[in-house]
Amino acid sequence: MTARGGERTGVGDGILVVDKPSGWTSHDVVGRCRRLLGTRRVGHAGTLDPAATGVLVLGANRGTKFLTHLVAHDKAYAATIRLGLATVTDDAEGEPLGAPADASALAPDAVAAAVSALTGDLQQVPSSVSAIKVDGQRSYARVRGGQEVDLPARPVTVSRFDVLQRRAEGGFLDLDVVVEVSSGTYVRALARDLGAALGVGGHLTALRRTRSGPFGIEEARTLEQVEQDPVVQPLALVARRLFPARELTVAEVATVSHGGFLRAGEHPGPVGAFAPDGTLVALLGDTARGAKPLLVLAAAG
Repeated sequence: MTARGGERTGVGDGILVVDKPSGWTSHDVVGRCRRLLGTRRVGHAGTLDPAATGVLVLGANRGTKFLTHLVAHDKAYAATIRLGLATVTDDAEGEPLGAPADASALAPDAVAAAVSALTGDLQQVPSSVSAIKVDGQRSYARVRGGQEVDLPARPVTVSRFDVLQRRAEGGFLDLDVVVEVSSGTYVRALARDLGAALGVGGHLTALRRTRSGPFGIEEARTLEQVEQDPVVQPLALVARRLFPARELTVAEVATVSHGGFLRAGEHPGPVGAFAPDGTLVALLGDTARGAKPLLVLAAAG
């Protein structure tokens, strides 16, 4: 809907999947969607670097309450890794670290072995130019201020790391790859570590997120499309995609709507709790006392 002066009136509660354009920060996209959706209550589930594109999941109004549960989902990317040069930022925007090395003659078997070693459960040192806080300050701010940052390794899982194509570019070797990773994994760091393992250095030159949890690039909408049709996915539909469903009786709806406990269910939670008419009443989580509302979405009648 459009109000006087061309500004949008507010949309309902829901989730919006945006195809983030290159050059925009995730915060830029949030700000733009606040204006397009007509609400200040917009947030995102997982930052994308400005140079990256692809799936950015946003929550509007009470949809922002779902984002906590979305951040931890695994993600998938299409990327290009350039072997032959390391950079300060582990991507193409950073200053080179040392002179380039000739990577064009790297044998496919050697690359495959190094890729295999970076697949599975790993201890990964995040990229120093990241949003991780060190003594209250973002790591990237410290690096750009000339400080050295030594981030500790953290456990991550790389469930897929496949090389689709390789191209020799001068003395460099470019690898087009697809990766599927756990939340908190830095694809830039994978490029860095692959180059280090092969002794030639490496950095990321392109990154596109193709999936975040169950939300794929095929359903992502450009900002232009959002402007033309500023609607969000209703939370009832999203909850059935994200969580196990629990169908409530009329009496149970009243109990949950007032914040009361139900008997424990088959899943620890979150669980989407639905009224007989299909309305999403709450998200439930099991406790020692039973299933407790984590988030009540339908007011008590």
